[in-house]
Amino acid sequence: MKLRRRTIVIGVIAVLAAAGGGGAWWRYRRSSIKTVTAETVRARDLEALVSASGKIQPKRSVNVSADTMGRVTELAVNEGDAIESGQFLLQIDPRNLQTTVQRNEAGLAAARAQLEQLVTAVETARENLALARETLKRQRDLWAGQLTTREALDRAETEAKVRERDVAEREQLVATQRRRIEQESAVVAGSRYDLSKVRILSPIDGIVTRRNIELGETVVIGTMNNPGTVLLTIADMSVIEAEIEVDETDIPSLKIGQHAKVHVDAFPDRVFDGRVTEIGNSPIQAQATGAASATSQSQATNFKVSVQLDGQIPEVRPGFTCTADITTATRQNVVSVPIQSLTVRELVYDADGRIVRLPHQAASRSSRSAGDGAGELAPGQSRKEVEGVFVLRDGRAEFTPLKTGIAGERYFEVLSGLAAGDRVITGPFNAVRDLADGDPVREDTKTDLGRGLRASSST
Repeated sequence: MKLRRRTIVIGVIAVLAAAGGGGAWWRYRRSSIKTVTAETVRARDLEALVSASGKIQPKRSVNVSADTMGRVTELAVNEGDAIESGQFLLQIDPRNLQTTVQRNEAGLAAARAQLEQLVTAVETARENLALARETLKRQRDLWAGQLTTREALDRAETEAKVRERDVAEREQLVATQRRRIEQESAVVAGSRYDLSKVRILSPIDGIVTRRNIELGETVVIGTMNNPGTVLLTIADMSVIEAEIEVDETDIPSLKIGQHAKVHVDAFPDRVFDGRVTEIGNSPIQAQATGAASATSQSQATNFKVSVQLDGQIPEVRPGFTCTADITTATRQNVVSVPIQSLTVRELVYDADGRIVRLPHQAASRSSRSAGDGAGELAPGQSRKEVEGVFVLRDGRAEFTPLKTGIAGERYFEVLSGLAAGDRVITGPFNAVRDLADGDPVREDTKTDLGRGLRASSST
């Protein structure tokens, strides 16, 4: 009897131990299964964007400087004034230049008066030459009739030669004086031009965006090494551009004429349309010296891109901060996957380029050991890192390589590897990061339902 009771007790204990072990195994197995969220792959319209920030600038802007030094005696414009081409802006004290013009004009008048005297002297010399030639002719006629002396004839010949040389010299003086008058005329023209520059007119239609001079201040002109005073800046705001700085990795996807949407910080509720009109060929040079130059070596390389805004926007001012979203590519009704689902894994390929997949019970261990070099490959096999997603199939995460196209704001275009209707694992981030091919997973349907509703409403 005692033996029977003892046997029953032992049996009960064995059953309880087996049940406890099974429960523990089930709890362990259940705890090792990751809970993930998934999303159904479907077709969407995608738009690839390049976003960058910059400043609003006019397409045409002129810095007005002075070509002559002096004190500003008249100032007719203020910042913000709309002006037309040829409109009077300011005047510099003209008295010194007026004196110079008067002095040069007086020199020119004296040179012209001297020319008149030289011309009169030439005419007198020509008359004397004509008289000497007539005297020589008479002396020759008298000599032929032996009615004059040889001395008188020689004297007449000498007088004619002297008068010829005198005429030539005086004509040369007249020619020299005429060239001197041309020189004096050029000097007068230059001084008059310098005088005209004290009255500064607007070269273009536009708006005075900056005024760096006040009435009574002295203007300094530029030299070879020192720039002159910029008096005014005039901007033609009829054509406005957004000058943005784009990272070098995005430059290859940009093309002239691509559509852009520009957001100006000063107008948060408005969006301005534009087109890409210029793409820089050289990177933007950082202004750095000394120790700062070493730091600039590690900074990102950016290129200037100009986006011309459509139409006129009177409220916009140069220097406003803006952000431009440039559309580089669009796709209609293409299969796409969420960006957060894309990851990289190392897979084993056979000699024909096919993926070598192990049974589920060994796949997890093999996938994890492949990253640290454990496990030997069969002849013809090789390891390769590929980009792909984890597809939810029969309660397991199956890594599927993808070939992707353009990247939208939240989705990648799928060129090959998936079909509409597949369920891809989208999160949590830690779960996707640690998943291996063949790992058992459990889908969080509540989170997926909410995700699906949000995706449907945003799309």
